[in-house]
Amino acid sequence: MCPPSSFNLDATQPISHVSTIHPPEIVPPSPMCTSTYHLVQRSLPPAIFNHSIRVYLYTKAFAQRANSPWIAPERLPLVFAACLFHDMGCADEHDGPQRFEVCGADAAAENLRKFEINDADIQEVWTAIALHTSPGIAERITTLARFVRLAVLMDFNVLEKSSWADESELEVNEEGYRRSIEGQFPRLNAEKVLGDIVVKQGMRKPTKAPAASWAGIMVRAANEEPSGFQGVNKAF
Repeated sequence: MCPPSSFNLDATQPISHVSTIHPPEIVPPSPMCTSTYHLVQRSLPPAIFNHSIRVYLYTKAFAQRANSPWIAPERLPLVFAACLFHDMGCADEHDGPQRFEVCGADAAAENLRKFEINDADIQEVWTAIALHTSPGIAERITTLARFVRLAVLMDFNVLEKSSWADESELEVNEEGYRRSIEGQFPRLNAEKVLGDIVVKQGMRKPTKAPAASWAGIMVRAANEEPSGFQGVNKAF
């Protein structure tokens, strides 16, 4: 289970001083994954951190269902990195001038280089992160990007609406399974927390929210809401 400290604090604020907490058993047993777990937990709000963990578990489930090479023990650390970093562009330290997806992809690549991961594998992870909000592209460009994209849709309960998920993949989206995962890694209003950060970044730095991007669509929707609106962005 996720360390209880991630549940008891403000879901919008990153947790500090967590490096002594041993990662849960779902984290692949490698120094890179342990480091990644602690780094992302320190950097992202608990709501987004828990979302990223759930995305990893769902990505792994899609890979298992497909009997994909990505389920191999030596490949799982890369899957873990792609999922844990996929929203890292929401962290203050990675709030650069580009779309949050690209900032997260760049952060992942930088971290992977510290562990001497080869360039081809870094590119796989970078692509999966950079395109995870790009429907019809992520699902087709690489297998890892497809799995991560479908896992994100599954976590936000919109996988059934995807025209790219096949019948076997839809079978992964079993409500009881999702509820059991959410029991371990609570949602903490992830849609609201993630949407608000993406919109805030896009309003502050228009280069992060091109018109046709997910962030751009979210910013427009936010601007159309009445003053003082506190709900989840209608474009989420």
